[in-house]
Amino acid sequence: MRLAAQLYTLREHLKTPEDIASTLKKVKEIGYNAVQVSGVGPIDNQALKELADREGLTICATHIGYGDLTERLDEVIAKHKLWGCQYVGLGGLPGDYRKSAEGYSEFAKIASDIGRKLKAEGLTFIYHNHSFEFAKFGAKTGMDILFDETDPAAVDFELDVYWVQAGGADPADWIRKVNGRMKVVHLKDMAVMGDREQRFAEVGEGNMNFTRILEACREIGVEWGAVEQDQTYGRDPFESLAISFNHLRRMGVDA
Repeated sequence: MRLAAQLYTLREHLKTPEDIASTLKKVKEIGYNAVQVSGVGPIDNQALKELADREGLTICATHIGYGDLTERLDEVIAKHKLWGCQYVGLGGLPGDYRKSAEGYSEFAKIASDIGRKLKAEGLTFIYHNHSFEFAKFGAKTGMDILFDETDPAAVDFELDVYWVQAGGADPADWIRKVNGRMKVVHLKDMAVMGDREQRFAEVGEGNMNFTRILEACREIGVEWGAVEQDQTYGRDPFESLAISFNHLRRMGVDA
């Protein structure tokens, strides 16, 4: 597994092409050699590719809007091929499908159809979870439904270990469960504050068992560990990405 910076962490520094150029340079200076494109402001696809190439950054994965996947898939495919990016990510389940087991089942069919179209073009659809997928509908969680009912040959997962933990599940167990269906994982930590508040934390600074998480990732052959921190609570997000990077390198993850 190699590390990548999930650019959503830096979204406030990605609003213009000039911001994007400066941010990619800083990401490379931290030590990252890859990025996941998400939260990036308006920029021409070719221009973004050239900026990433200039800094020696691989675009390893993305997050794409649901509307783009359902209505503009040809454009999505062309963009990923231009970027040399295999993994096409959806950052979350649209709200209309979250309310019932039937909604999850309906989405599983849609996701499978998208995934098959992407697979035919040499790309891989990956689904990123939050905590709401772990709500139960009878004996099954929404996440169980997605796992059981999506086409395993067409839909992969991009587990976010923080949100798995927040949903009351075991991240390492879920990593092993998606064996064969996950090459990109989201690495972020959870800190528990004195008033019982749960906060996003730099990896290695929180309470999560990253020894077990990383062992599970190695066991199933995860290719990319995308480091993300939704909020940094006043700390410079570049500093947060650097802290996570340095801890993960000490834990034996490759840059």
